[in-house]
Amino acid sequence: MARSADNRAQFRPDGHDADHFLLTTVVGSYPKPSWLNRATDLADDPDAKFDDDDLREAHDDAARVITEEHEHAGLDTVVDGEMRREEMVEYFAHRIPGYEFNGPVKVWGHNYFDKPSVVSEVSYDEPWLVDEFEFTSNAASKPVKVPITGPYTLARWSFNEAYDDEAALAYDLADLVNREVEKLVDAGARYIQIDEPALATTPDDHAIVGESLERIVDGISEDVRIGLHVCYGDYSRIYPEINDFPIDEFDVELCNDGYEQIEVFRDPEFEPDLGLGVVDVHDAEVETVEEIKRNIRQGLKVVPPENLTVSPDCGVKLLPREVAYRKTEHMVQAAREVEAELDAGELDVAATTRP
Repeated sequence: MARSADNRAQFRPDGHDADHFLLTTVVGSYPKPSWLNRATDLADDPDAKFDDDDLREAHDDAARVITEEHEHAGLDTVVDGEMRREEMVEYFAHRIPGYEFNGPVKVWGHNYFDKPSVVSEVSYDEPWLVDEFEFTSNAASKPVKVPITGPYTLARWSFNEAYDDEAALAYDLADLVNREVEKLVDAGARYIQIDEPALATTPDDHAIVGESLERIVDGISEDVRIGLHVCYGDYSRIYPEINDFPIDEFDVELCNDGYEQIEVFRDPEFEPDLGLGVVDVHDAEVETVEEIKRNIRQGLKVVPPENLTVSPDCGVKLLPREVAYRKTEHMVQAAREVEAELDAGELDVAATTRP
């Protein structure tokens, strides 16, 4: 069942004037500065006098810039925009013993993915994300959220040459994620997001994801907020089963289909907090504040304000950077205005306050 979501209060900013509080955040990825892409190209060029230390400095600079951009937009929790990551599976596979790479695989159209293979039992060698979390935390004045690609997606989007089935691989990977979360918590992390986009394409495997999450949160304090992000898909095929997942927050992508699936989550009662996508990451048109306020009200059909988190539908890395920033800024402004309307009693909330 859902964990205690009382841990959201720690992300309420000091001096937050409104009685109500809608937690604002981003899913993870953000457009990279053009100079970082150039630095990456230079690092791959054997003729360039640009080494790993230079690339590391460029990553640090970019992470600092994007963290500051998120704070300037007014977000309650920030990330570094995943400036050090190119792809969500590949990044972790490079850090997990048992994986190897044998070249890119064509996935759709003219797009290729450097799909890894699991060739032996996976193991935990050294922390994957602690250094970047500590760097971002030192650069930020707001709490930092840490997105981690989930074990089911890491298993599903890899070639499995070592395990009897994907479930066994996912469970071993979940144990590794648990060790990483422990390291992050020791370093001060209090908001962890598990990304499981593969669940959207194979919803019948929700039990594997549920068991993987049980392993991930084993021994983790309830003071640590655990979110699960599943983008796109037919949510009716995994709801209400997700009510049994040991999570504090379930993040969904509903904006780009006009909230056609919002009713899915109204019966039976939605148990975790709802992380609602309120800006479309596939459309470069910036939503107005009023449009986003209407989207936020969709979430209030499912959960009361104290259980609603406001975010983009998914990562925004494919948008132009200025567009991503303006969407984020408008999103925060919309959340603050909805809070004021709630304080003034100007909004009817369909969802009832939980006991």
